[in-house]
Amino acid sequence: MHLYYFETLNPRKACAVAKYVNAPVEYVLLDIRKMEQRGPSHIARNPNGRVPVLVTPEKTLWESLAIMVYLASKAKSPLWPEDPLAQAEVLRWASFDAFHVMPRAGVFYFERYIKPMLGLGAPDEQAIAKATPLFHQSAKVLDAHLADQRWVAGDALSIADFCLAATLPQADAIGLPLEPYANVRKWHDRLLEIDAWRDPWPAKA
Repeated sequence: MHLYYFETLNPRKACAVAKYVNAPVEYVLLDIRKMEQRGPSHIARNPNGRVPVLVTPEKTLWESLAIMVYLASKAKSPLWPEDPLAQAEVLRWASFDAFHVMPRAGVFYFERYIKPMLGLGAPDEQAIAKATPLFHQSAKVLDAHLADQRWVAGDALSIADFCLAATLPQADAIGLPLEPYANVRKWHDRLLEIDAWRDPWPAKA
């Protein structure tokens, strides 16, 4: 299997799961600074021209959540539980990330990390100001949930944790306002104790 990635948010999720479950993948770096993900060979893998993409003998998968579920399921990892209700709980919080947290935290990440990296100009502080109260809405929900939860979907680490934490390693650099959310910060401190989350990327040659 080949996992195409760059060191950004959604590939981080897929790479972290691959490393955590010790998946037999060969990592292929596509440098988005050089627009390598837009080349014709990669467009053939993913018509959206994005990463991550996982190429398996049976099928080519794109979208990080699909890749995470596949890798964890194939490895029979509790990151993707077998019980249908537990699966639904994982998907509930992964969906909360996709539709609430990521669109809001992602504004901070794009404006203050991606734009400087790609030379796209100064951050749009108005966009950040607009996203800030919406981010606080979602962060309050997550923080309250984590008051009596060790992990997002219950007692066990799951792919929902890797989804919801994707912006947090760069929180200070992008000015993500986490100060009021002690439960979120403690939860991410626990995640940072896991090598696959702290450093999900393949070893450099």
